[in-house]
Amino acid sequence: MVSQSPTTDEPGDAREALDDALRDIGDVPAVELITTTAVHLMSAAAVKCGLGELDGDEARDLDEARKLISALAGLLTASLPYLGDHHARPLRDGLRSLQLAFREASPYPDPVGKGPGEDLTGPVYG
Repeated sequence: MVSQSPTTDEPGDAREALDDALRDIGDVPAVELITTTAVHLMSAAAVKCGLGELDGDEARDLDEARKLISALAGLLTASLPYLGDHHARPLRDGLRSLQLAFREASPYPDPVGKGPGEDLTGPVYG
């Protein structure tokens, strides 16, 4: 007898898959969600700063990098009271590194204190 695996082509199956995903995310602690989101923002910003291994300068888009770094700074600034030093320190270090990388990648660097996210984190010195 050949068994058939269920598909999600049926409306009921799609709804069940969505319910499972929502239950799964409901089980994840907030600190883990914040950290995961921060890492995704960091990774995207690094690529947009031209730091990707494969794409390098081809993927550089400083306008997009500025938005991602600013969003990361906002997320971390708002979340610091909940993260604790163990989680916050590496995220803050990563943000600072991205802010410096952005300044180095820019043909016309922003003045210290005026770079992406610096309105939230304070000035970043190289």
